[in-house]
Amino acid sequence: MNNATRNPDQIPPTIVLVTGPSGAGRSTAINALEDLGYEIIDNLPLSLLPRLLDGPPPSRPLALGLDVRNRDFGTNALIETIDQLAGRTDQHAQVLYLDAEEAALVRRYSETRRRHPLAPAGSPMAGIARERELLVPIRARADVLIDTTDLSPHDLKAEIEQWFGTAEGRQLGVTIHSFSYKRGLPRGMDIVMDCRFLRNPHWVEELRSLDGRDAAVAAYVSEDPRFNPFFERIKSLADLLLPAHQDEGKAHLSIGFGCTGGQHRSVCVAERLASALAQDGWPVSKRHREMERHDLHVPRSKEQPD
Repeated sequence: MNNATRNPDQIPPTIVLVTGPSGAGRSTAINALEDLGYEIIDNLPLSLLPRLLDGPPPSRPLALGLDVRNRDFGTNALIETIDQLAGRTDQHAQVLYLDAEEAALVRRYSETRRRHPLAPAGSPMAGIARERELLVPIRARADVLIDTTDLSPHDLKAEIEQWFGTAEGRQLGVTIHSFSYKRGLPRGMDIVMDCRFLRNPHWVEELRSLDGRDAAVAAYVSEDPRFNPFFERIKSLADLLLPAHQDEGKAHLSIGFGCTGGQHRSVCVAERLASALAQDGWPVSKRHREMERHDLHVPRSKEQPD
């Protein structure tokens, strides 16, 4: 959840201070800003920041990664830095704060088995609680607050592009998703299409253990007499909507295709549309959610049809 709504005509900042509790996605945000053309300086001691800002003006926007690992990090010092930047007329600065629920931070530390910087010899939970308390005044000063609890790295990158990318000269990014309706819709879909009316490869024994990227599965699905009219209309709709969304300053569009199991039909259509849009020159990425969750080389039972 964000604490503000961006105006599409808003001028992106020349300096972004990126901070938040460890494990909330600061590194992912830094990488996304670098992809947008920002110069990145991570863990710069706050005492050196005035010297950096008083030097020659940067040739491109600057993103500074700041957290408790900084050598002279302190709440009061960072607030003072924010106040100093706010008073400058030669720089436009914003504070980007990445946050997440405590349970999500604990889970991420458990999954990576990393030690928390504020509790190197103890439980990550103790370090997380201490750090969140330390950062409360900084969180209150954030210009952009992004809660990453339910965001994948891809979702977070899309959020960063929406907030800090420039509309001029940037092409709309498109992500094509496949998914299973049994597990619900993926988060953040802009457009969703149902593929469950197409012929189902699950009921063909030699195709059951394959997925929609396989040529045999794609051929089987595309032989459905309804496939070509369906796909042609989807492609025509994309040809209309993508330029329109780009003209409105939108940075990213997510299109989802669902079927029962998320293995055959939705994957096939998603692959076909992603390929067609890439050939047209759109930056396209693909996410096959159920294949990211399971090993689809293991044949599935007849009780779990696609």
